[in-house]
Amino acid sequence: MTDKTQKTLTSSGYYVSQEAPIHSDNPVATPTSTPPDILRCAYMELVVTDLAASRQFYVDVLGLYVTAEDDDAIYLRSTEEFIHHNLVLRRGPIAAVAAFSYRVRSAEDLDRAVAFYTELGCDVRREPNGFVQGIGDSVRVVDPLGFPYEFFFETTHVERLSWRYDLHTPGELVRLDHFNQVTPDVPRAVRHYQDLGFRVTEDIQDDEGTVYAAWMRRKPTVHDTAATGGDGPRMHHVAFATHEKHNILAICDKLGALRRSDAIERGPGRHGVSNAFYLYLRDPDGHRVEIYTQDYYTGDPDNPVITWDVHDNQRRDWWGNPVVPSWYTEASLVLDLDGNPQPVVARTDSSEMAVTIGADGFSYTRPDEGEASMPEYKQGEYKLGHQL
Repeated sequence: MTDKTQKTLTSSGYYVSQEAPIHSDNPVATPTSTPPDILRCAYMELVVTDLAASRQFYVDVLGLYVTAEDDDAIYLRSTEEFIHHNLVLRRGPIAAVAAFSYRVRSAEDLDRAVAFYTELGCDVRREPNGFVQGIGDSVRVVDPLGFPYEFFFETTHVERLSWRYDLHTPGELVRLDHFNQVTPDVPRAVRHYQDLGFRVTEDIQDDEGTVYAAWMRRKPTVHDTAATGGDGPRMHHVAFATHEKHNILAICDKLGALRRSDAIERGPGRHGVSNAFYLYLRDPDGHRVEIYTQDYYTGDPDNPVITWDVHDNQRRDWWGNPVVPSWYTEASLVLDLDGNPQPVVARTDSSEMAVTIGADGFSYTRPDEGEASMPEYKQGEYKLGHQL
């Protein structure tokens, strides 16, 4: 539950407040060690089962640029990137995520990462020559939530392609923007990432203060990662940004022209949370990729936290469009540091489970019509979308 004091209702129906700790009945211990100073999300390492099919999707369709490749892996980057890569596609027997990777401010922050996670009792490994091509001294951990995290500073610099207009496509992907993680205990996840130095920018709560999802940032945008309630640990999506909405529409047009529109899972549309224009795609292995643009600046120290009502159907889509069930229930496995799939823990909070499945069916557009639009809920015949 969060501290619900000092919240102000806006004309758009959400609340704003100053950031407060989010508490869990099963919190992660707070280390005394100084955490690494994280700059931003930097790359994701994805395991794919068909490297050729994945190359076609990410390079030929989405237009990411190949920095390097061999028979077992492809290293890709977006237009504005100057580090070696934003995405690694590695051939493997099971589609999964091998690493959520973050760049830190200095080489000394790797020592801090080792101390921070060792104190938590996590599996911690360091590789002076890097775990992947183009990355130097780096640390990989399985964090207390079961996610494989990497921290690095040293990296090979490559050409930033912002001025290579001869290479650009109408749907140009310019930056890696964020990750989204599925976890059975969102408050526990938020508390841990706050300890790691992340700040909450937006979250979703009910009237009792139950937190269903939270968006957290290190760079001054809405998020570098988000914690979404569900069976986990799993990866919900990895997101790349475009400059404008029309770039996303161009991707849709291209997929249609290639008879690949079945890759579109959801959208295009505009989120309430983050205010960003979005499109969700599924790659050949089912990994979810969001194309994202036009969120907002969050870098001031007193940036207010925005809290959305879990029943507000504009939180997920500002136009009120329903969300496809797969978006709530399907996500990618994550691996431990030996390459084994992490066990998926079922969420046991009945209220969270009900909201995830059924909130869109019993939600409102205008806050003053919440109960009027949910007569069954008011009469007690249903509980958050589940018949009693």
